[in-house]
Amino acid sequence: MENMDLAHAIVQAAKFLGAGIAMGFGAIGPAIGEGHIGAYAMDAIARQPEMSGSIVTRMLLAMAVTESTGLYSLLIAFILLFIV
Repeated sequence: MENMDLAHAIVQAAKFLGAGIAMGFGAIGPAIGEGHIGAYAMDAIARQPEMSGSIVTRMLLAMAVTESTGLYSLLIAFILLFIV
């Protein structure tokens, strides 16, 4: 009986650790990517101010695509926490 409690505690700890690692690594990529997107968009607007509307639209679309990978890692973390 005591071994089952210990095994359950180890599984719970592994779930929390796995969810934390999934979110940690899963959030760092989109953060770096969105920083690059924003920086290059500002550089492009500084070079061609008349194209700012088009550049901002494409920047927002690229940021949305980049952020989707962070949402996938959030989904994996929730699966680890609540389903496994």
